[in-house]
Amino acid sequence: MESKKHVVVYTDGACTGNPGPGGYGVVLIYGKHRRELNVGYRLTTNNRMELLAAIKGLEALKQSCKVTLYSDSQYVVEGIEKGWAKRWRKNGWMRNKRERAINPDLWDRLLDLCDTHEIEFRWVRGHSGDPENERCDQLAVQASHETELLTDDEYESPSVQS
Repeated sequence: MESKKHVVVYTDGACTGNPGPGGYGVVLIYGKHRRELNVGYRLTTNNRMELLAAIKGLEALKQSCKVTLYSDSQYVVEGIEKGWAKRWRKNGWMRNKRERAINPDLWDRLLDLCDTHEIEFRWVRGHSGDPENERCDQLAVQASHETELLTDDEYESPSVQS
């Protein structure tokens, strides 16, 4: 049986204002190969960009892989590692009896990717000198300042903003 490829993924999201223009940055490393991704959105939130960075990094993988994913977002790392997102999905995207979970569209996509890949999420302190995290931050900020920004349809639709 062939073992899975091990890919290291660094992710970051950025937002100018929250909500405001935002972007994500991703660095994928496999052996000597390196790929960078970044896209900007005209109106979104920092947490949505943090989630989307992880999603886009994992979606870029063409087969099921063993992944070490670094994020400076405790929201993303703890949402998966502590089982919060799975519980929210199981409870119809409710955090408790009264509060709806935020960003269910993105959490749902990320949870599906967690079923596809063998992922270890690791939190890294942002802006602390980790070269790959710093690069992701640069990519995310750069994307958020582009002149042609995409629309975060799920965020901008009234049903998501509550």
